[in-house]
Amino acid sequence: MKQYFILGTIALVFLTACGGSKKEGDAMLNDKKAALQKLKNDKNKQEEEIRKLETDIAKLDSNAGNNSKVKLISAAPVATQNFQHFIDLQGRIDAENISYISPRGMGGQVKALFIKEGDAIKKGQLILRLDDAIPRQQIVVAKQQLEGIKTQLAFAKNIYQRQKNLWDQGIGTEVQLITAKTNAETLQNQLRAAEEQVKLSEEQLKTSNVYSDVSGIADEVNIKVGETFQGMGATGPQIKIVNTSSLKVVTNVPENYSSRIQKGAVVNVVIPDLNKNIQAKLTLLSKSIDPTQRGFVAEASIPYDPGLRPNQLAVVKILDYVANNAVVIPINVVQTDENGKYVYVMGKLSNGKSVAQKKNIIIGEVYGQLVEVKSGLTVGEQIITEGFQNLYEGQVISTTVKPV
Repeated sequence: MKQYFILGTIALVFLTACGGSKKEGDAMLNDKKAALQKLKNDKNKQEEEIRKLETDIAKLDSNAGNNSKVKLISAAPVATQNFQHFIDLQGRIDAENISYISPRGMGGQVKALFIKEGDAIKKGQLILRLDDAIPRQQIVVAKQQLEGIKTQLAFAKNIYQRQKNLWDQGIGTEVQLITAKTNAETLQNQLRAAEEQVKLSEEQLKTSNVYSDVSGIADEVNIKVGETFQGMGATGPQIKIVNTSSLKVVTNVPENYSSRIQKGAVVNVVIPDLNKNIQAKLTLLSKSIDPTQRGFVAEASIPYDPGLRPNQLAVVKILDYVANNAVVIPINVVQTDENGKYVYVMGKLSNGKSVAQKKNIIIGEVYGQLVEVKSGLTVGEQIITEGFQNLYEGQVISTTVKPV
């Protein structure tokens, strides 16, 4: 019993010591966090006091007007304007109507070719003719069978009519009459089937002629007389007709923009090679996300231009954000510290001297060289656009005001 008592006492002391150690560790962590926060608060307070002292010194220092201590800067008045943000993407020009010609049947050997690459093609125009020897022979055979069935049917009808006349006079048996009628009806059905076979053979003959289903230009003609025409070859389409009278620009939009654009959005299409800028609107947004490119297809119809060609590269700028009468400033004047974004503006002392004033701002969208300012600046303030590097709060400045 004494041994059990001693072991229990040791275990209790051990658990108490472990619990105390954990509490002491938590207390130490909280103390360090509190000390860090105090240092940060002291730092912010010291920086604020430094800026205040610099401003006071600038006001009281009689040498502040000495040109050797004055920093030359340029400034521009803060103004409002309509701000637009675009999504810049790479796209390509495509034709609305592109036709890859293929045979109606199984294809075959080309016997005659009536077009060449670059020709203007009209809808319904005969493009080529395939070997039609077998379909023509099938028509001959089908018509011969049809004529044979017609002869048999005429004979069967004559027999049936004679048998019926005898039956009406009470001569013959009913079985003979039914047999004659059945023979005539069977041949009648065979005649209809033979007529359909002739029509089918004639339709198969028509598939030997290949016509264009669209008007346009023969962009590719990769077939020659004697070769087998099937529509698609090992290297692609054998005949491609392109109608450039109706064009579109196609681009792939990253999926993270899916909630920012919609059908009908304004699109600026830039053709770098032609130095052209075309304005259009989105006419199509695909509903599915491509699993490999992680994006969706967007299309915009553009007017006909003889200089544009399918697969020509284009820069597609989709308008996804507009802010009217927004405060907009150059992005390069915005600086960052531990408190966020800020800029320097011109301030005036009571003695008439100009000094730099730090303004904390909240920015919105950024596009190109401009940034939208949500708050922190007032229209009419003079923002420092040049020489703002290494400025400090209250530094005396000499200005050259420039328009925005």
